[in-house]
Amino acid sequence: MTQENNPYDEPDSRTRPAGAPSHWVTPPPPNTAGRPPMPPTQPHPDPSQEATRITNPQVTTTPAPPPPAAVTPPPPGVHGQEVPSATDFLDRRAESAGFGPATWGWRGAIRRMSGGLISPKMGQDEVAYEQDRAMIQRDFDGPRTIVFINPKGGAAKTTGVLAAGYTFGTVRGGGIVAWDNNETRGTLGIRGMRSTHRNTTRELLDNLAAFNNVYQSRIGDLGAFVRSQGDAHFDVLASDERPDVTGQIHADDFGQVHQLLERFYKVILVDTGNNMRAENWLAAADTADLLVVTSTVREDTGYSGLWMLDALQESGYADLKLKTITVLSDPSPKVDTNLARDLTEVYTQRTRGVYRVPFDPVLVAGSTVQYSQLSEETKMSWLKACAGMAHAL
Repeated sequence: MTQENNPYDEPDSRTRPAGAPSHWVTPPPPNTAGRPPMPPTQPHPDPSQEATRITNPQVTTTPAPPPPAAVTPPPPGVHGQEVPSATDFLDRRAESAGFGPATWGWRGAIRRMSGGLISPKMGQDEVAYEQDRAMIQRDFDGPRTIVFINPKGGAAKTTGVLAAGYTFGTVRGGGIVAWDNNETRGTLGIRGMRSTHRNTTRELLDNLAAFNNVYQSRIGDLGAFVRSQGDAHFDVLASDERPDVTGQIHADDFGQVHQLLERFYKVILVDTGNNMRAENWLAAADTADLLVVTSTVREDTGYSGLWMLDALQESGYADLKLKTITVLSDPSPKVDTNLARDLTEVYTQRTRGVYRVPFDPVLVAGSTVQYSQLSEETKMSWLKACAGMAHAL
């Protein structure tokens, strides 16, 4: 049988070692394909150089590179966007919940007659009402001070403070104080509900030391100086009512009382006097988070409020329009519609918003304000005005 020649069957005599048998087979050369190259041989260190590195401090070795900095992975996301947190989920659910079924008008009547089987959504007016309430109930990141101003008497400052106190108090559920910051004698304590004590700002100033210790003083201790307004859920701090006192409230006095009230109340409504040059008037304007110009639909009170804005502007009050709103009240059942339109237009140009309030005999009678007797139109108008105040804050 013929056998194919194998190149390795006949060894090359040139590579066969001497004395090897004749059947010696020369091994194939090593296959180095795909193997990494051998690293170069590192020379042994010279002992003399090694000694030099040890004994000579000027000879240094290259320091090892620092380890790579830890990289914080980005939060997981979808298509490059962050994944919503649990709080985001709750916020989204609260926003989508809406205000519930209708309770007003024919929509509310259908819901009641059907026993809830038919529940129409709220109409536009009811939604606006709930939105105003939600705005007033919003959280602030600290106490807020709203100052009611007009240098003319009879401009509805005091009744405006009481109506705003009632609105903020009932909608927010308390944490409201109305403060008569008149330099001598104001009428907020007279128009508000009476109390078993007759203490005022003057007596509180005389007893401020009792509140110096912030860890021991309590809001209940203020009950000896403020007057609760019952179901209206706000307090009144009256101005001095004693006929034998001739002193005035100064800027430092205002600052001390204001600092104390900020510790215990979330919203401070400040009634002011008629003297723009009084120290406590200027201190209130400087401290205010929001100014409320009150005016009736009368040419003299409207002019007085505009003159005051001119004076504040010339005095350098920054962003005056952004931090000021106007409440325009009807002094009688019938008013001059042209004058009302002109006042609304000019105050819209000077302040961030104008809110009309209808005539209400409970507010203009001059006696103690019976909050439960306010008309529904008055309550709704002040709800809208206070929502504007909260939005401005």
